[in-house]
Amino acid sequence: MLEPEFPCSRCGACCRHVYRAEETRFLNRGDGICGHYDINSKLCSIYETRPLICRVQKQFYLNYKDQFTWNEFIELNQMACRILEALD
Repeated sequence: MLEPEFPCSRCGACCRHVYRAEETRFLNRGDGICGHYDINSKLCSIYETRPLICRVQKQFYLNYKDQFTWNEFIELNQMACRILEALD
């Protein structure tokens, strides 16, 4: 059974700082921003087909479900969101 969706605020901070993590650097368009991030709409232009690394819920089940509960994982991700937002 899948957990509820990650409560994304759609701030785009993770998309504007893809150069900071090894796992997302391949998305960098050259200025640290994801090449699929639409600055005007603040949305992903390929959301339905976005890379696996961008799918928080799938990442949890593939890599973190044995280390954290879903709520702990959400909390950790939201902390990361706040850190990235503060960089802007």
